[in-house]
Amino acid sequence: MAITVEDNVLRIEKLALGPYETNAYILVCRKTGDSVLIDAPAEADVIIEKLRGTNPGRVLLTHGHGDHTGALQEIRSRLGIPLAAHAADAGSLPSPPDLRLRDGDTIPLGNLQLEVMHTPGHTPGSLCFKIGKYLLSGDTLFPGGPGHTRSPADLRQIVESITVKLFTLDDDTQVHPGHGGSTMLKKEKDEFAVFSSRLHRPDLCGDVLWLSS
Repeated sequence: MAITVEDNVLRIEKLALGPYETNAYILVCRKTGDSVLIDAPAEADVIIEKLRGTNPGRVLLTHGHGDHTGALQEIRSRLGIPLAAHAADAGSLPSPPDLRLRDGDTIPLGNLQLEVMHTPGHTPGSLCFKIGKYLLSGDTLFPGGPGHTRSPADLRQIVESITVKLFTLDDDTQVHPGHGGSTMLKKEKDEFAVFSSRLHRPDLCGDVLWLSS
């Protein structure tokens, strides 16, 4: 459990939860105390305790995989807060989302707002959320490479999501992924340039790394 970001307007707390140490993020507007939860992997009691003292408005899902949704039903039941996710992943969720997000949507957080970015590839409905210079990237972008893909077509799609959408953001954007530690967008751009300069076998997919795949 760690405070990843804390300034005069925003606090972001990262919780690594469950057997896969999946990251959940609690974002809080410092001026109003309003909060959102990004992903609900496991350990609902821990998440709810960390939300205590804030005004939770909704749960935002980066995608519908079970290691990101294990505590979702309990949190929704106990806190009575709505769920927002992309329609393309709605069928894999334990219950339908209250709000179906689309690329370019904005989500209020007190005096702040998050920008929704649809980044398919890891799943059809994968989303990233941007607030200021911080990007909550789910399983789309990690330090050193993209999220896991199941086919070469999925890899091509996730690379397109990353290069067309995420790599247009400023170099100093901090990337906070769905597992593990954080990275800087410039580092990922530089390492991707190495990856894209090489030829790759046509069946490449799975766990890809920019510098060694």
